[in-house]
Amino acid sequence: MITVHHLNNSRSQRVLWLLEELGVPYEIRKYQRDAKTMLAPPELKRVHPLGKSPVITDGDNTVAESGAIVEYLVERYGNGKLIPPANTPERLRYTYWMHYAEGSAMLPLLLKLIFGHIERSPAPFFIRPVIKGLVGQVNKSFIDPQLELHFDYIDAELGKSEWFAGKEISGADIQMSFPLEAAAARGKGAWPNIAKYLQRIHARPAYQRALEKGGKYELLS
Repeated sequence: MITVHHLNNSRSQRVLWLLEELGVPYEIRKYQRDAKTMLAPPELKRVHPLGKSPVITDGDNTVAESGAIVEYLVERYGNGKLIPPANTPERLRYTYWMHYAEGSAMLPLLLKLIFGHIERSPAPFFIRPVIKGLVGQVNKSFIDPQLELHFDYIDAELGKSEWFAGKEISGADIQMSFPLEAAAARGKGAWPNIAKYLQRIHARPAYQRALEKGGKYELLS
């Protein structure tokens, strides 16, 4: 039996969605973030040394990292579902978006989150203008232009096909869902094709079942 070690409001929600799409039996072991630090609890280190989520256990196998989990589950349990045929243009796009999701797409979102926390952190009143000015300059010169660049690109690609790897939903869509939902949750941009895409995935019965089982899902801002 597959066990999903599920941290609230995290990337592990898309693992539940994937398992629901595949129709594979699984159980959920839930963990809660620390209310003050918003970090994962130390109990997760008993599952994997890094103490991060998502992580799954499947028999003797322990698999961490979202992309590795998606690839493992699709290859082991998909029977050809949620992955385009080998040696096709769709398969190449599938591989590209699987890696792009946690590589290029997440970096500016993470930087925006980190610098937002820095700006809001307690500091002596005479230092706060310096911090605010620094954060504003980094946002203006690097982070915001990168967000616009990447999400303009994603929106344009979704204008070419309904799903990231072509005409059919695939594991690449599962993987790409998190950065797109994170951007939408933080009110970043007005990209019409991304908005339509999120409506499509949210309407899927498997997505809704995963949401019911995973519990309240509010991405960090």
